[in-house]
Amino acid sequence: MHIPFLSHIFVRRAFLAVLAVAILAPSATALAQEPLRTLLVGVDRREVNSLNGDWHYLVDQPPFSSLYDSSGKVRNGGYGQNTHPNIDSGPHNAEYDFATAPTLKVPGDWNTQDPTLFRFEGVVWYQRDFNFQPQPNKRTFLHVGAANYRSYVWVNGQHICDHEGGFTPFDCEVTAAVKPGSNFVVVAVDSTRHVDDIPTVNYDWFDYGGLTRDVSLVTVPSAFIDDYDVHLRHGTTFNAADAAILSGYIHVEGATAGTPVTLRIREAGVDTHLQTDAAGRASFEVKAAKLDLWSPENPRLYKVELAAGDDRITDEIGFRDVRVEGTRILLNGKPIFLQGANAHAEAPIRTGRVCTDQDVKNLFGYLKDLHANFVRLAHYPHDERMERMADRQGILIWSEIPNWQRISFDKPEVFAKDEALLREMIRRDRNKASVILWSVSNETPDNPVRTEFLTRLANEARQLDPTRLITSALNSARPKDGAMVLDDKLADALDMVGINEYIGWYVGKPEDADNTRWVLPEKPIIFSEFGAEAKYGNHGGDHARWTEEQQANVLAHQFAMLRKIPQLRGVTPWVLMDFRSPSRNIPKLQDGFNRKGLLSEKGEKKLAFSVVQKAYEDHSIGKPE
Repeated sequence: MHIPFLSHIFVRRAFLAVLAVAILAPSATALAQEPLRTLLVGVDRREVNSLNGDWHYLVDQPPFSSLYDSSGKVRNGGYGQNTHPNIDSGPHNAEYDFATAPTLKVPGDWNTQDPTLFRFEGVVWYQRDFNFQPQPNKRTFLHVGAANYRSYVWVNGQHICDHEGGFTPFDCEVTAAVKPGSNFVVVAVDSTRHVDDIPTVNYDWFDYGGLTRDVSLVTVPSAFIDDYDVHLRHGTTFNAADAAILSGYIHVEGATAGTPVTLRIREAGVDTHLQTDAAGRASFEVKAAKLDLWSPENPRLYKVELAAGDDRITDEIGFRDVRVEGTRILLNGKPIFLQGANAHAEAPIRTGRVCTDQDVKNLFGYLKDLHANFVRLAHYPHDERMERMADRQGILIWSEIPNWQRISFDKPEVFAKDEALLREMIRRDRNKASVILWSVSNETPDNPVRTEFLTRLANEARQLDPTRLITSALNSARPKDGAMVLDDKLADALDMVGINEYIGWYVGKPEDADNTRWVLPEKPIIFSEFGAEAKYGNHGGDHARWTEEQQANVLAHQFAMLRKIPQLRGVTPWVLMDFRSPSRNIPKLQDGFNRKGLLSEKGEKKLAFSVVQKAYEDHSIGKPE
């Protein structure tokens, strides 16, 4: 079976937790202690100096001695100094040279750009020269949208910062390191897997390494807006009064108490003047003169202008309310049924990690063609472009941290990493109307240690953001008294329960689903994974394995079963598009791809696509009520 209101004080504590867990070497589990740093929100809404493009690269080899010394600690010298071999006389460098090295495109994974690195997991060094003019009374940050999995950054030879986690952004302050004119940045990225990583060593997707998302320099005033939250007021119930009230905060890093802050949403008649408190936070609750609520049918976005001193950010934000009432999911007070698909961050057609506007456009084109109103972004936070597109196109999102199956639930240091990744995900996307679900895990073993771990994480997510629902994808239902029974205690900590099952593929025959009865919690249920594998163009009978016909047959019987479940409030077949996975090694059928996609990796529609498309067009699977 394919068995993955935030206060400034909370953010600082989160970084302290993750930084205290040191990653000193390939065999160690955490980052060395370093000063607290800022995580910027809304970087893609700012004017930045993009560092995207060609970066020189050099490949390290095990034991990766150019990065780690014999004790496993990160070398502060070596490649990070960006010296050059002296061909005449003078000191001898460490026998490397970025200036004459080949280049990789950033953002992008190294696996699909250099054939010799296709299956490489380890350390690759990136280097880029850039021109820069520091400005007085300004601060500059190097922003990395994501790099998989550990990153170590040097600017002009100074070791600036480290980060652990392959799918969330980080920002390194470089104000003291940059100089007028020519500068250079070196980033060592280590994609090696370790048992105590998030995820751990075994997972069912490709380990794309590298600087996989945008890299830029962000220059801001000495006091600047680093975090903000602008949302519809979230009370115990949803009513007409709440639909006109906006609530939240703006945090200004480096601000003194009483710093003026302005919030303007001109189309909604909002023009509010605030002041920061001693912690740099300006909270607000303001009535909008006019407000159209965001929904899949009406993905209305408002221009939100934030100002504090010399700093300005203009974002586009939609306003909506999501909550659970009994077994119903309510969007803006009305029941909604979620019909969608799972999606990995696999780039259509070219393959590799999603990192361009065209990649995202292609994926959302498939979703709209499917008549989907929902997508589960499996099994990790995706590129921020995905949420931006979902906001514009009216697609609801399930966003997940990569607790895939059997991570080290018994280790406090792993919980500290997980907590930091959760905070980074929520902090980045809390202003995206499309995101309605935070997921804390996928297919984890049902035992008390795991349940306590994930319950703590779910409670943390709820504290950080009480305006969204908390979920997890469970595969712990078991046969009992002639039914499939889910009595997993983790469900008690969730607002909505995801169920993964593969009747007709890993278990039994497609027709077995017809007579399968489910005993499930009295909560909204989404069947978050189901399906079968088929190679595009491979045809045969309804029961011939690996054929398009069998895949379509499995889905047809699944839909017949799902229609009988009264708590059903959503379905996401596995998976929208075929994606790379190194464990899928049947030649000619898989060739290194998980083939459960409704489309091939080239965007070719299988018969199963039409089965799902028709069901969604007719709204024939489940009902909002």
